[in-house]
Amino acid sequence: MRIHVAGLAELDELVPLYADYLQFYQTGKPLPAIQAFLAARLSQGDSTIFIARADQGAALGFVQLYPLFASLELQPAWLLSDLFVSEQARRQGIGEALMNAARGHAEAQGACGLQLETAKSNLAGQALYERLGYVRDEVFYTYWLGLSRQGD
Repeated sequence: MRIHVAGLAELDELVPLYADYLQFYQTGKPLPAIQAFLAARLSQGDSTIFIARADQGAALGFVQLYPLFASLELQPAWLLSDLFVSEQARRQGIGEALMNAARGHAEAQGACGLQLETAKSNLAGQALYERLGYVRDEVFYTYWLGLSRQGD
């Protein structure tokens, strides 16, 4: 297996993985919308996506990171927004390898940390994160305000 930063040339392989990721979180979207979203992220450079490949070249999973600032630390940090490994490739260390690639990238960029959130029901993900040293926040709550867009 090898892991590297994905580029626009890999968009066609990322789209079905991302569609499966959205299905995992029960929020499916049309493939053209997924393609447009990922193409924008890759072309604008506002996220970093690492892709894991089998030795034969097949795409097995990805992790997507967004830069942010940790205001309380007064330093840059990264949001580990999306992690997904295809169902047939799970339990082979790919998720851990992607997480380690994300950590290495954040460290190389001088970040003070990585932030992530996951569904309360994602027990496998939680076990992985905790095994890798991530600590569940017991001090702060996460809130979300959904906003309607013009034309919706």
